[in-house]
Amino acid sequence: MVSNRCKIAVKDALKKLKLHFVVVDLGEVDIMENINEEQRTQLKLELLDSGLELMDDKRAMLIEKIKNVIVEMVHHSEEAIKVNFSDYLSEKLNHDYTYLANLFSEVQGTTIEQFIIGHKIERIKELIIYGELNITEIAWKMNYSSVAHLSNQFKKVTGLSPSHFKQMKNKRRSPIEEIGNQIGRQ
Repeated sequence: MVSNRCKIAVKDALKKLKLHFVVVDLGEVDIMENINEEQRTQLKLELLDSGLELMDDKRAMLIEKIKNVIVEMVHHSEEAIKVNFSDYLSEKLNHDYTYLANLFSEVQGTTIEQFIIGHKIERIKELIIYGELNITEIAWKMNYSSVAHLSNQFKKVTGLSPSHFKQMKNKRRSPIEEIGNQIGRQ
């Protein structure tokens, strides 16, 4: 689950099955009842109808948590990103970063760093489109060491400079849910 729409879909599926939840958060659901195998199967099918899946595998759940922490930090934080991502992920998920990075690469076929870059570039596109910040302010907000660093990384990922992207009439953006799926295939 990487968006509020996903959370709504999960809540709807749980309500439909008359299951009560304490919390539905990005990547996690706390259900009040102990559910039996039939209910689990029904929930799995309801979620699949919404394009979601029920995960029982601890490794898959940790990967989902990594993605959710990154998405939350890059897309939903109004604060300027001023922390080291590896330290932040380790602290937030209570695991050694090397373990997280190796697991992520093994399962996703890309690195955490590439995943973060993909999301940062998508966020930068959004900020450029909104037009509220100039490129220097965006570089600062997204924790780039310089405008040149942001511009080089943006061009490497999109093939365009930020200023050329800003001038385009049809600005190409990707839904958050699809960013991680594109990175490993570039």
